[in-house]
Amino acid sequence: MEVQIAVLPGDGIGPEIVAEAVKVLRAVERRFGHRFEMKEYPVGGAAYDLCGDCLPNETLAACKSADAILLGAVGGPKWDRLPVPQRPERRALLTLRSELGLFANLRPAKVWDALKGASPLKEEIVSAGIDMLIVRELTGGAYFGEKGRGDGGKSAYDVTPYSVHEIERVARVAFEAARCRRGHVTSVDKANVLETSRLWRETVTALHDAEYADMKLEHLYVDNAAMQLVRAPARFDVILTENMFGDILSDEASQITGSIGMLPSASVGASGGGLYEPIHGSAPDIAGQGIANPLATILSAAAMLRHAFGLGAEADAIEHAVASVLARGLRTADIADQGVASVSTAAMGDAVAEAVGVVI
Repeated sequence: MEVQIAVLPGDGIGPEIVAEAVKVLRAVERRFGHRFEMKEYPVGGAAYDLCGDCLPNETLAACKSADAILLGAVGGPKWDRLPVPQRPERRALLTLRSELGLFANLRPAKVWDALKGASPLKEEIVSAGIDMLIVRELTGGAYFGEKGRGDGGKSAYDVTPYSVHEIERVARVAFEAARCRRGHVTSVDKANVLETSRLWRETVTALHDAEYADMKLEHLYVDNAAMQLVRAPARFDVILTENMFGDILSDEASQITGSIGMLPSASVGASGGGLYEPIHGSAPDIAGQGIANPLATILSAAAMLRHAFGLGAEADAIEHAVASVLARGLRTADIADQGVASVSTAAMGDAVAEAVGVVI
């Protein structure tokens, strides 16, 4: 298979972790006989420093024409002085999502066997198994709704709009994902208070009854869902929710797994390959030190192979390689036990790439 991948290293640790994901993708090429044409483009604060725009026209055009996008991270305190619409997170990320029609964010959260001790939850809770997928609506709600100030700046408002169409399309993603997992969708809302949530619940229920009656569907209020995530996370398979709730719950889920440095994500739309990135930020405080954890980015590359190109065996090879490396005891600083030696960003990437090449 020959595909074009737009590679956006971005800011902070972005270039370091993306380099390791590219290294692993090259190992996949060699083992499976594919050809991944990967070309880098500037994005985020680095792009602003280069040309005064966090999302240059060339980068946006490349992303639109590519088969998939691999992103490191954007943002940092250096660019907080910019007007909000021009900041890396808003100008780059939100624009990419809207321009490419990436309406669903897939965030798996699992505890790897070798890292069970890293979870802050009690051993009996972790031992029950934590392996969930959060499907977050990505282009609607308060983040994209009308907003403003009134009363001379003494009041503010954020409109949270959703349509039946927007809810149905992301709900289908969740139900289809559940069909390949354990067949259980938990839809999260605040229907006891918000009219948007009442429409959400009605629409998800109607779609389930019409097209996915073979799946199990339950509804939870967002506050109860947040509590259940730490009380009994093993009960969750696929969590479906709107933009803001999904942002919050997915970050909570990332912490119960033990390290945000282990969690990948995929942003997908109705067509095209989508955008794949780790859920952590640019971590400018450790940039350039060679200590960042590249595994979330490497696992994001695996998600890209699976979702964008249908290369399930290749994605499995990466995930098995990560599990193998962790089982051998290799750890970057963020997942190393106190007093245990850690390996560098590059050494972790080397180990995973080598493991990918081992045919089991």
